[in-house]
Amino acid sequence: MHAPKIELFDVAGMTNTDPKGIDRVVDHYRVTDFGLYMARPLADHPDIAYFRSWLLPEHGLRLGRWTPHPGKELGYDVYIDIVDIEVVDTSAGAVWRTVDLYLDLLVRDGRDVRVLDIDEVLAAHVAGLLDAPTAHRAFERTFAAVAGIAGAGHVVESWLNLPLTWTAD
Repeated sequence: MHAPKIELFDVAGMTNTDPKGIDRVVDHYRVTDFGLYMARPLADHPDIAYFRSWLLPEHGLRLGRWTPHPGKELGYDVYIDIVDIEVVDTSAGAVWRTVDLYLDLLVRDGRDVRVLDIDEVLAAHVAGLLDAPTAHRAFERTFAAVAGIAGAGHVVESWLNLPLTWTAD
């Protein structure tokens, strides 16, 4: 069992520090009053070529729409990580930090939503890597997202009712 994965999003530095501690160059950041958008290529991934992501602190979610390599199929349209998000102001500017709470959702637009890694969040709690309030928060966010997404016809953007765009504009 691994500790919760942590990522950093350095807007001024145009980098994303992945959970392995590797700094990745970001093509585009956009800060809004409701979150942070990031777009960057994925190096050396067998299926995914490009990564677009929204961090939504109010919801405790990280949404991802990924572009597969030619000839590859992902089997879902939106990947959602259940996360804690904080923004740390440094002398160089804001750095966003996510702590992954193990639970993930796979959404097929207009069709369905699946919950992944329930076993991982429970094992992390038993192992002392997540305290009870954090595990509870992760499940509450998951249940709220599943109910909201299903109630919106399995369209994440309709449920959130936020001006999410997935381009560099």
